[in-house]
Amino acid sequence: MTAYARATGLFLIVTIIAGWFGEMHVPSIMITGDTATTADQLRSNERLFRLGFAAYLLEAFSDVVLAWLFYVLLKPVNRELALLSAFFGLVSMTLFAVTKMFYVSAPMFLAGNAPAAFQPNQLEALASLFLSLYASLNGFFMLFYGAAWIIRGWLTFKSRYLPRFLGVIMVVAGLGFVTKNITLVLVPEYSSELLIAPMLLNGLTLTIWILIKGVDRAN
Repeated sequence: MTAYARATGLFLIVTIIAGWFGEMHVPSIMITGDTATTADQLRSNERLFRLGFAAYLLEAFSDVVLAWLFYVLLKPVNRELALLSAFFGLVSMTLFAVTKMFYVSAPMFLAGNAPAAFQPNQLEALASLFLSLYASLNGFFMLFYGAAWIIRGWLTFKSRYLPRFLGVIMVVAGLGFVTKNITLVLVPEYSSELLIAPMLLNGLTLTIWILIKGVDRAN
């Protein structure tokens, strides 16, 4: 069990770093809000764009492994709920991957083999549109990601080999993602990035604890 816990901590580190780079840092450089500027950024930062997508692939790979690792760690508490959390985790990763396809497709409109029927400014507009679709759509499936963490948090709280405060933090972080998704769909004017901020605390706290303390199955 200790080996699984250490592996969970390591993959959490990979997810945090790769997720920040591939989902936040690089897109923030590419998506400018201005069609021409966005196109210029895509042309002049091709290597960075590819590195960003590679980081996302690494994060997605880690998320799949983490879904399995959390299942292994938490199934002694409740096998069915642990399996459900793994399903939610896999579904959330898959749905986000669909939106990421808009992102990775954007530079294709600026490539030399783009359809001749479009004018250069139209191709730039399409590239910018695809990036905008990615930025707009990736928040509409946070419900599944949040649900996975709520279940994991509940199982952690009920377990006797992980501290209860970790479970509380995990539930709060998961509820933040669920609330963010619901407000984004129903009342977008009240949707705030602050709702998902607790996930950073969750990731850091869980990573540090599980790498240093591991799990105590003796309790």
